[in-house]
Amino acid sequence: MSKRGFIHHIEINVSNLANSIQFWDWFLTYMGYEPFQSWEKGHSWKLGETYLVFVQTEEKYMSIPYHRCGTGLNHMAFHVDSKEQVDQLKDLLMRKNIDILYKENYPYAGGPNHYAVYFEDPDRIKVEVAAPFE
Repeated sequence: MSKRGFIHHIEINVSNLANSIQFWDWFLTYMGYEPFQSWEKGHSWKLGETYLVFVQTEEKYMSIPYHRCGTGLNHMAFHVDSKEQVDQLKDLLMRKNIDILYKENYPYAGGPNHYAVYFEDPDRIKVEVAAPFE
């Protein structure tokens, strides 16, 4: 099978690498990723041949705030195998005191045929975890 079009990696600059590692480590491990690379200013996790990299933003760029509604990354969405896994993750997020976005519309905030949970990382990057379409 050709690898053409598959994502190789995504690299995201973060405001506080230690906070991001703490947040993303539990979530990505839960999703089946494994730690991949680690160095003074970055860390990555890998699943199959795709990896996600988080890098400390350089001080000279820290004054430029991130907002997902501006130009750039809006959110990252991940698959799970079932609605039950979405519900389990929502419960885990709540136990970790991580705010659920669009709580009032859970689990159909993405529409009546889209079963998902939404939340944010420490830099307010939105994360979505979705069950398969029915």
